[in-house]
Amino acid sequence: MNHMEINHSPEPIRLFKSDFLEFFTHIHPAVVVAIWLPVSIFFLAQSLVSLPAGAPALHIPAGFLAGLFVWTLTEYLVHRFVFHYEPRSEPMKRFFFLFHGVHHAQPQCKTRLVMPPVVSIPGAILVHIVLSLIVGGLLGAPQWVAPVFSGFVLGYLVYDMIHYATHHLPMRGRLMKYLKRYHMLHHFKTPEKRYGVSSPLWDLVFGTAPGEQND
Repeated sequence: MNHMEINHSPEPIRLFKSDFLEFFTHIHPAVVVAIWLPVSIFFLAQSLVSLPAGAPALHIPAGFLAGLFVWTLTEYLVHRFVFHYEPRSEPMKRFFFLFHGVHHAQPQCKTRLVMPPVVSIPGAILVHIVLSLIVGGLLGAPQWVAPVFSGFVLGYLVYDMIHYATHHLPMRGRLMKYLKRYHMLHHFKTPEKRYGVSSPLWDLVFGTAPGEQND
């Protein structure tokens, strides 16, 4: 994604002429917590409740941690290859601007920092289907699906909250200050680098984390 002029207006960029459609492009971060924290807890509880009496439960924490790990890779890949995809046609440019370009054009807009449920809910359903097919079907381990999905959802929630915090909350502690600076550099200096928000891990793996000397 090329550098674009930053819009510092407190008035959000309007994306649709329809007030009905425009409503769904804005979301308060508390809504994300209200939706996805219960979902993560539900699937973790489901994995415990469905455990046969006397059966080992090691797969539950292992699956949960695996889900968190898979989320970090998903976060990186979606941010880099979907959100920052550069289409050629005007209709597709418009489409991808709605997804993520508007956030780079107006990065401090408080109501466009977390994913709207109209996008995140279908995405979560798709992830659960894929996990069920791969983990439950191909790998023959259906008992792993719920804890992995629980960890994945919590990873997404943590990402969204960190993303909001980097833009609008005072960051305390060395790690949180580092993540804030890292993400601000993505916005204002290297939009083609530093795709990790909750972690720089995959930037380091795939070579998209510039050294300090390049800041």
